[in-house]
Amino acid sequence: MSFKYIDGGICASKGFKASGTYCGIKKPSTDNMNTKHKNDICMYVSDTICNTAAVYTQNKVKGAPIIVTKANLEKSNNKAIAVIANSKNANTCNADGIEKADKMCQLVADELGIQKEYVVVASTGVIGQVLPIEPIEKAVPILVKELDYNKNQEAATAIMTTDTVKKEYAVEFKLGNAVCHIGGMAKGSGMIHPNMATTLNFITTDCAISAKLLQKALSEIVKVTYNCLSIDGDTSTNDMVCIMANGLAYNNEITEEGSDYEVFKAALYEVMASLTRMLAKDGEGASKLLECICTGAPDKNTAIAIAKSVVCSSLFKAAMFGEDANWGRVLCAIGYADADFDINLVDVNLRSDKGTVEVCKNGTGIEFSEEKASTVLSCDEIYIDINLNQGNENATAWGCDLTYDYVKINGDYRT
Repeated sequence: MSFKYIDGGICASKGFKASGTYCGIKKPSTDNMNTKHKNDICMYVSDTICNTAAVYTQNKVKGAPIIVTKANLEKSNNKAIAVIANSKNANTCNADGIEKADKMCQLVADELGIQKEYVVVASTGVIGQVLPIEPIEKAVPILVKELDYNKNQEAATAIMTTDTVKKEYAVEFKLGNAVCHIGGMAKGSGMIHPNMATTLNFITTDCAISAKLLQKALSEIVKVTYNCLSIDGDTSTNDMVCIMANGLAYNNEITEEGSDYEVFKAALYEVMASLTRMLAKDGEGASKLLECICTGAPDKNTAIAIAKSVVCSSLFKAAMFGEDANWGRVLCAIGYADADFDINLVDVNLRSDKGTVEVCKNGTGIEFSEEKASTVLSCDEIYIDINLNQGNENATAWGCDLTYDYVKINGDYRT
């Protein structure tokens, strides 16, 4: 299936408008004696009520926004109209956290004239610092006033923390005669090792699809995208992926599995996989994107386990930073993956735009040119090809190298 890439992020879907502003949660930065204020709060709203699905962190410590959003969606029978999200403060491990998250929803509801349970709330940033509500009280009327069908970028920049670039992706596709869209935005650079979901990810679609199938599609695609991403091995407390479907493409509503559902799911995969890749490439301090493709697996779970085990290996990530073809670290990571397979059948290649180096055949090292390997690994996107030669299933996992800058960034993140 092919999909047309389009601009617009979360506003690419019909009927979604967004806004973003600076309210004062982030400290202003100074550059050449000039004070800069970066957006730290955003909102997006649908013209009509949406079927909504979400997945959340499985960390036992959950941010207050996660608790409030889950409760809202339960009350509304998985319906939503608006999302509000802030950066720099996670509103987690605070005695008044739920009260503040609930207040954020009430502020939005009052300003939009909707029920509070139709609001999704999210926060990201430092854990354990009290979230000031006063700046948010002042910001909500501004956000509502400035809502626009072309302000996706203002929203996408507002959720950035240590991210160096905003992350947006959207596609257009057809269901029958209806032209449909799926668009998304994501944030995340560190504290990424997903378990059900990761970072903050917001997706919109104008496709008409039931809430039940929307949740099924999201959960299935999360497993092979965000859950196959690892930057540093830390599962955040505030991770959430939320998708809203308002039906304004006016396709025949997808209420059962079939060809339309499969097309929708493929389009959703395209968006979520693209955002996952962006998150991996922008890992804290990263200089290289690592993409591990495991083929020839006996089943999907084995392929996922092996691919993710490799991109999670700190030793291998460090080797890639040093442009060292230390393929033994790949085999080591394959070996401790929670999966059953015959290591004696495994082949491994290292690949980039500058060529391919075969480093392992049938579980055993083979001679290769260290000079060529160094050239291959000098690129900023490295592919690790693993063929188990034991089946027809495959999976891809994404990560990044481990650099000195990762330690620098996290050494003073809070202060």
